[in-house]
Amino acid sequence: MERDRPLRGFAAVGTWLLPLALASSAALAQDGEAPGELAIAEAAPVASPVEVIEHLGSGRASFYGKRFHGRPTASGEAFDMHAMTAAHRTLPFGSMVRVTNLANGRSVVVRINDRGPFHGNRVIDVSRAAATELGLIAPGSGEVDLELLAS
Repeated sequence: MERDRPLRGFAAVGTWLLPLALASSAALAQDGEAPGELAIAEAAPVASPVEVIEHLGSGRASFYGKRFHGRPTASGEAFDMHAMTAAHRTLPFGSMVRVTNLANGRSVVVRINDRGPFHGNRVIDVSRAAATELGLIAPGSGEVDLELLAS
C-alpha cells in the first residue's frame, strides 16, 4: 500500500524520510505534503582552542574544601568549594590554569584566587569541585601537570 502523506514524525524529501526535528516547520505544507526544501538547524559554534601561554611544570596537587568554605581568600573573595578555583604561591590572581591529573588524564581549568599551598612539596591546591573532576578526592592528592592559559 502506498502512502499519500509522510509518516507521522517524519518529512518526505524526494524518496527519503527524515525526522521532523531536521525539517523546518515553516517548510512543511499545511496538508502534509512534502516540503520543497529542507532547513537544517545550524550546529552550535565549536569553542575555539584555548591558547597555552606557558607550561608550568608538574608536581603534587591537593585540595581544600568544607573547612575553608565561605572564608576570605588571599584575593579577598569568599572561598567557594563548589567553584573551579585554586591556590598557587606566585601566579597572579585571576590567572587561568589547566590542571591535568597524570594518573588518569582528567583535566580542569581553574582560576587562581588564593595563595598556597603552604605545606609539603605541593604546587597547587584546588577547590573540592576541581578535585572531584580530577579524581583527587579518594587519594587526597596526586601528581598533576600545570599549563597557564590565555585569560
